[in-house]
Amino acid sequence: MTERSKALFALIVCILLWGVSFVSTKIAGTVFPPMSLGAIRFALASAVLVFIKSRSALREELKAGDLPLLIGAGLTGVTLYFFFENTGLGLISASEASIIVASIPALTLAAEWLGGKFAPLGKKRGEAPASGGAPPRIRGRRWLGALISMIGVALTAHGSAPLPGGGNVLGYLCMAGAALSWVAYCFLSRPLFGRRSRIYIVFWQTVFGFLAFIPFAIIEFPRWGSPDLVSAVHTAFLGIFCSALAYRFYAQSLAVLGIPLSALFLNFVPVVTVVAGFFMLGEHLNPVQWAGAALVLAGVYLAMKE
Repeated sequence: MTERSKALFALIVCILLWGVSFVSTKIAGTVFPPMSLGAIRFALASAVLVFIKSRSALREELKAGDLPLLIGAGLTGVTLYFFFENTGLGLISASEASIIVASIPALTLAAEWLGGKFAPLGKKRGEAPASGGAPPRIRGRRWLGALISMIGVALTAHGSAPLPGGGNVLGYLCMAGAALSWVAYCFLSRPLFGRRSRIYIVFWQTVFGFLAFIPFAIIEFPRWGSPDLVSAVHTAFLGIFCSALAYRFYAQSLAVLGIPLSALFLNFVPVVTVVAGFFMLGEHLNPVQWAGAALVLAGVYLAMKE
């Protein structure tokens, strides 16, 4: 299996985990306030990553020159992202929240264009992205693919929850904040791939993101509920699989496939969320939702063909 094939497989697993995570966050969020849930989730993730790092990168010590990027990515991709997501999921449904995730590919393409830097798909780890000069030319096929996928996401979620305008405005604003935080995380992470291992990057980002949660979790402590077995299982799933392992997989895809393609695959997340809702919450898919899922697949394929 080639490095690119491995990265695609890791990305697919990552998207499946994150799709289910919206349902798990709704369940765990009934017991733990937003920042407390983030703190518990990434405390578990840090513990798992300590074990993985000790077996794969034991001698790779923290470098002072990496701190700005590691701390910045930890704050944006962990602390800020899950502040917005966990808060948003307390105000709107999982399907509604997942609609906003569809904006990440378009935001990423815009950020690539505005930033004047573009990492071609398939660049090998260690190669520096192109930089300087005029903003890169993002081909129409990629923009069209992102647009088609966003339309597909809206159709997919339409049957189980109202589209934007019928829900809590603050919830939608929170999810938009989460999308912007994730784009920032990707761009802050990219410069590290050429000089550090993926486990090193993910481990320290997770640690710094977790540390930022702690003061807020202490403030929220009086609002904690009493977890039962179901909420405890979902919280453990979020920490071990959706954080420690999924972030490791996504770092692999960013390093091998590049930011635009990795971000475009996030359009699959709402599809997985709706399917998870069918099995875990008793939601039913209608023909419009299946048509939306097909559009998401078509949009990703169209952008990949470039």
